Amino acid sequence: MIDRTKEKAIRLYTVLPCYNEEEILRSSAEKMMNLYKRLINAETDVRLSDRSRIMFINDGSSDSTWSIIQELCNQDDLFCGISLSKNCGHQIAIFAGMQYAVEYNAECVITIDADLQQDAEAIPKFLKMYLDGCDIVYGVRKSRNTDGLFKKSSANLYYRFMNLLGCNIVPQSADYRLMSARAVRSLAEYRESNLFIRGLVTELGYKTDVVHFDVSRREAGKSKYNLKKMIALALDGITSFSTKPLRWTLFFGLVASAISVVMMITTIVDYIRGVTVPGWSTLTISIWFIGGVQLLSMGIMGEYVGRTYIESKHRPRYFIGDTVGIDHDRDTRG
Repeated sequence: MIDRTKEKAIRLYTVLPCYNEEEILRSSAEKMMNLYKRLINAETDVRLSDRSRIMFINDGSSDSTWSIIQELCNQDDLFCGISLSKNCGHQIAIFAGMQYAVEYNAECVITIDADLQQDAEAIPKFLKMYLDGCDIVYGVRKSRNTDGLFKKSSANLYYRFMNLLGCNIVPQSADYRLMSARAVRSLAEYRESNLFIRGLVTELGYKTDVVHFDVSRREAGKSKYNLKKMIALALDGITSFSTKPLRWTLFFGLVASAISVVMMITTIVDYIRGVTVPGWSTLTISIWFIGGVQLLSMGIMGEYVGRTYIESKHRPRYFIGDTVGIDHDRDTRG
């Protein structure tokens, strides 16, 4: 059993992926800094080491996000930042931050969105569970009252669909989670380029627990996680964890073939009976139906083939363009 002495301050890195967050970044940084300083000076079991850091990951922003991160890091040693060489996506940015945090000897890592709609005040609860022996603590939303009707209904449908496919995602969980250093190192053993961290984390098998948190409305700017990115994330999850869609194409093909056979028999019977059937509607419906099934099947198979092709290249997930507040912070112990 893991012994995490509660008298010992925790060296925590909180990773905040940032993409064009200039409107909200200073406000979020102030909230995180105040929280950290409270936890560093706390006299309870849950307290932070003064070597804990707030790490911003600039995911190829086109606005002044990186300039603001540099400014923050120059103002206070609590902050550090990494800028990816280009926009690599939310999941890669999170992964890069976790890898670097562990490389710089973080004992555990918490990931949270830069807009802090996810309640950062729940962090002490995550740390309490870490001290109790959990290697992974999932942040789970209490409700989706801040979401619109479409996002709320599509999210609920998505979780049900993923569970149907055999991917055991924690319902209503987000990328707000705590992972111990050994859990992050284990996650790094997964080599796929199309990362779906929410699904991969559940595969690790370490002791887990859940923290429920409130979601507030965004104070400034607007979410960069649009419908296109949500669909891309959903496809990554589906193709990474299940081959059931391929089996479904086989089922659709069998159904289409069965319907074609029935229609052929019906046509022969009508001919024998001398019933004249114009047939244009039936023919048109049949062509569109068969064509639709074929295109759908080819599209699904194409997704799998395309992703297999990308994975076969073994290309690097990301490159680091710049860092700030990192070098002086590195632990040089062997």
